Amino acid sequence: MTTARKNLVDTNVTRWYHCISKCVRSAFLMSEDTESGGVDRKQWIEDRLEMLNASFAVSVGGFAVMDNHLHVLCRLDPEDSKAWSDQEVVRRWISVYPPKTLNFDDPKAVQKWVEHEALKPGRASQLRERLSDLGWFMKSLKEPLSRLCNRLDGVKGTFWEARYKSIAILDEEALLATCAYIDLNPVAAGIAEVPEKSQHTSVKQRVAHAGECGKIDAIKAARQGSVAGSKAAGSLEQKHWLVPIEDRRQLPGKRNQSAREGMVGSFSLGSYVLLVEYTGRLFRNGKARMNAGVKDVLARLGSNEEFWFERIKKMLKTNHLRGCFFATRPEAFAAAAKKRGVRTANLCPQ
Repeated sequence: MTTARKNLVDTNVTRWYHCISKCVRSAFLMSEDTESGGVDRKQWIEDRLEMLNASFAVSVGGFAVMDNHLHVLCRLDPEDSKAWSDQEVVRRWISVYPPKTLNFDDPKAVQKWVEHEALKPGRASQLRERLSDLGWFMKSLKEPLSRLCNRLDGVKGTFWEARYKSIAILDEEALLATCAYIDLNPVAAGIAEVPEKSQHTSVKQRVAHAGECGKIDAIKAARQGSVAGSKAAGSLEQKHWLVPIEDRRQLPGKRNQSAREGMVGSFSLGSYVLLVEYTGRLFRNGKARMNAGVKDVLARLGSNEEFWFERIKKMLKTNHLRGCFFATRPEAFAAAAKKRGVRTANLCPQ
């Protein structure tokens, strides 16, 4: 029996959710062979994610766009939306759903539209709620592409399966495992040799951003355990649209106190890339040399090579992930069940 979304998504339990959406009948509707009208469907999704990340009170921590399905790691930030004025809410909404009759080249017309909509009773409140909602985020990501592709292909009907899957992530190791699993999808599918060369993935975007900023050496240094490299890699993530891997807010220094919220404290982008590369080699070759950097990364996660690899391998080898909640520690399930007011067994763990 399908579980109601309201019973799966609860920010009191966790703000992190792994969303998976498949093309209808698992058809390769996003592959390059099906491009038409000059639209690169995978790049369209990637660009749309960045735009929605800037408009919604939902932040993107990871993604992978495959030929027949899509992974997005989302963090819900409902508190952010409470700080928006009514007019800002309307502006954010029309950036996602631009009115056909509104001339965006005329600032006065746009301002008049925004003021008019903001004054409608209950309108700003309704839009604020939508801009904080995971369901509306996924709808705003998927539905426009479906309509566009149907129009370009001259067909009607369903592009995506009716319902996307959402898995609540309950602890930090599960969060990093999910992020790594998402970034390793192209490697597991045999599309890419190494994660950072996997097209249309978050790890490719992170490494490419480091290169554009002239900081690729910092990533390499961080992989080798360099403290200076880790600091440089962590600060450069503050300028990228994806949620930073490292949460630097509690680090000493005034600059860090104003840093964006990241995923895991004291865990740099360099450490993450090292972990994903190592896991990718394990998956492709069945073995990989574990250097001191990898050992240190796994030790900080409270894990080891065997547990980490078996967990990722189990996720990558299955045709579809089961369960609605994911944690690496039993106490995380118990805490979530207590907040939900249910028995731990009723959480339907992954």
